[in-house]
Amino acid sequence: MTDDAAVDGQTDGVAHDGTAFRVEFVPGVTPDKWRRTWLQRLPDTVLDLAPVDEAEAVAHLRDGSASMALVRLPVDREGLHVIPLYEEVPVVVVSKEHLVSAVDEVDVADLADEVLMQDPASVPEWLAVATAGARERSSAMPPMTTKQAVSVVATGSGIVVVPMSVARLHHRKDVVHRPVNGVAPSRVGLAWRTDDEDPRIEDFIGIVRGRTERSTRGAGGADVSSKADPAAKAVRRETSPGRSQHPSPRRGQPAGRKGAPRGGASRRKGRR
Repeated sequence: MTDDAAVDGQTDGVAHDGTAFRVEFVPGVTPDKWRRTWLQRLPDTVLDLAPVDEAEAVAHLRDGSASMALVRLPVDREGLHVIPLYEEVPVVVVSKEHLVSAVDEVDVADLADEVLMQDPASVPEWLAVATAGARERSSAMPPMTTKQAVSVVATGSGIVVVPMSVARLHHRKDVVHRPVNGVAPSRVGLAWRTDDEDPRIEDFIGIVRGRTERSTRGAGGADVSSKADPAAKAVRRETSPGRSQHPSPRRGQPAGRKGAPRGGASRRKGRR
């Protein structure tokens, strides 16, 4: 289990009697704000929030021990609906005495000689630039939890590359973390089974999506059409089976805009 103490095993309402709606979340994800909104909107419906290791999240969805899970993407989508929610900056965790601690950020190529204290396959960008010696030493490391790996890093032996929220979760006085350029952002998503028709799933989706109470389906509220509720339309679009994932547009680049910009050739044509 994780050491996220924010909502560790908290069950709202009466004691867990089998009717609680269980939502699990992986390390670094903090669902506190969604829990507060749930309590305001559905005070009589028990919400069971529980932290889990990344390897457990999807397994618990599939065996039915959890109804929904906040997971790190990508995951195997077979039999699952998945809504991408947000991205996180990747950071490298090093000892406080490491040279990286003296800079504001670092390129992944500058870490080519470092020993990665985690599965090298989990950071393919590092694996692509690492020296043969670094790859060999990293592959020889025994499996460790993130907490254990950070403890080793604190001694000056090796590095760990994780999402920023995970680095903060395992922060110690003898380590620092810095953003890593050249490593893809970590994505967090909300997942649930395609065959689960529990109406509370739609309630939780509405809360996570930021819908107003009036527009949220369930708990006596009317289901809003996709024309009236863009979020609902997005949910259906993003959870459609077989939907391919496309990278998010770059910062400053409008999503989905095609053709000439406003005020372009057509406007200038009319001037004399």
